Amino acid sequence: MDNVLRTGDMAIFLPAFGKALVTVAPGVLAGTGATVNAQKMTVCVEGDEKKVMVPGCAYISPPYVTPGVGILKIKKLGGDQLSKKTKVKGKKVMLKGTTFQAEFQVVSPAMQPTPGGPVPDSMTMYSGSGSFQTTNMTVNVKD
Repeated sequence: MDNVLRTGDMAIFLPAFGKALVTVAPGVLAGTGATVNAQKMTVCVEGDEKKVMVPGCAYISPPYVTPGVGILKIKKLGGDQLSKKTKVKGKKVMLKGTTFQAEFQVVSPAMQPTPGGPVPDSMTMYSGSGSFQTTNMTVNVKD
């Protein structure tokens, strides 16, 4: 059995995104499923993860040690983070599961200080991971 995710639950991103180190902040889930007996909160369904975005996160990626800024997003849910059978409004229910794939989209690149002036990081995207944190301990799915 696994806990059903609902509005207000958190996406917790790990700070390591390849060689980049991101100052992470949690993303907040907003469910579009039905309001169920999960303390009268709306459950999260497949697709709701695509709306999680955390802008304004600083990062460095040595030798680019002058911080840049970007946006954290959920790229793909893990295989254990969607129900197999249970559906709400025709969509699979999101579950706490283990880990999801995350991405960090660079908005303003980190810089490498050099005698000739700063050199920007050429990477526009970094890959990482994260997990969900839920306060729902009562509504579970066993399928």
